[in-house]
Amino acid sequence: MAHFRQVLDKRVCQDIDVSQPAAQDSVGYALKRAQAALHTAMDAALRDLGIGVPQYSCLTALAAQPEITNAELARAVFVTRQATHQLLAGLRDAGLVETTGSGRASRLSLSASGRRMLATSAERVAQVERTMLAGLTAERAAALRDELAQCAEALEA
Repeated sequence: MAHFRQVLDKRVCQDIDVSQPAAQDSVGYALKRAQAALHTAMDAALRDLGIGVPQYSCLTALAAQPEITNAELARAVFVTRQATHQLLAGLRDAGLVETTGSGRASRLSLSASGRRMLATSAERVAQVERTMLAGLTAERAAALRDELAQCAEALEA
């Protein structure tokens, strides 16, 4: 058994590629860390309004595309259609979203309360973003945004 362990340990060590950066040194890790920190900060900023990041994302998407379908909303906020059903139930119960039509023909839009909630929450989210980007010049912040968009487009292609 000891011999097997030595062979296994030697084999595992041979498979480690030390030329590759550690996970903490990768762009993907840095991106995920920034995303997690942003999500946490946004949730904290929105908490006393009674919404979280998923609800805020729905309100933002509905403001950008009035009268969209559930499927279009799901794509816009990067969740499944089933997840939007749960999100929308809460937003409807809070009086923030209205539905016209029924079934596949139903369309979603913000109510007057939803527009007010979005205005308040958007300012809070903008403050979180200003805090996040405080160490960057306006030019570097714009370049970061453009480079992240290019990364997403490369993976979506």
